[in-house]
Amino acid sequence: MNNISHNIRVYYEDTDSGGVVYYANYLKFAERARTEALRQAGLEQSTLMRDHDVAFVVRRCVCEFIKPAMLDDLLTVHTTLHDISRVSITMHQSIVRGDVVLFTLEVKLAVVSAQKTLAKLPDFVHKAMQVLFDER
Repeated sequence: MNNISHNIRVYYEDTDSGGVVYYANYLKFAERARTEALRQAGLEQSTLMRDHDVAFVVRRCVCEFIKPAMLDDLLTVHTTLHDISRVSITMHQSIVRGDVVLFTLEVKLAVVSAQKTLAKLPDFVHKAMQVLFDER
């Protein structure tokens, strides 16, 4: 499987007083990249929730902070589909500055309904994700 890339600029609001990215913001950057990957697959989270009663929640994440990102850095978030089942999606992500890996993440997303109970991933979502990550 190939990866989807999404660029993010580090703004003042993302950093501490020393210009270093606050650790929780790496998770925000990764979330944005996953949302954009869905969008590239022709899927919008608002539409999935409204029309198909499907949402994603983080069930587990394992991350490693390797090097700091700094104010004004241009970062790239690489997202790879690792596993997809009827009730979950696991992705690997890395945040890089040029060729330097700053952060890695393995995230498992559970598929839930509006009532936040476990739900099945619709076939069209499963197929769209497979197509997106297979054709790159």
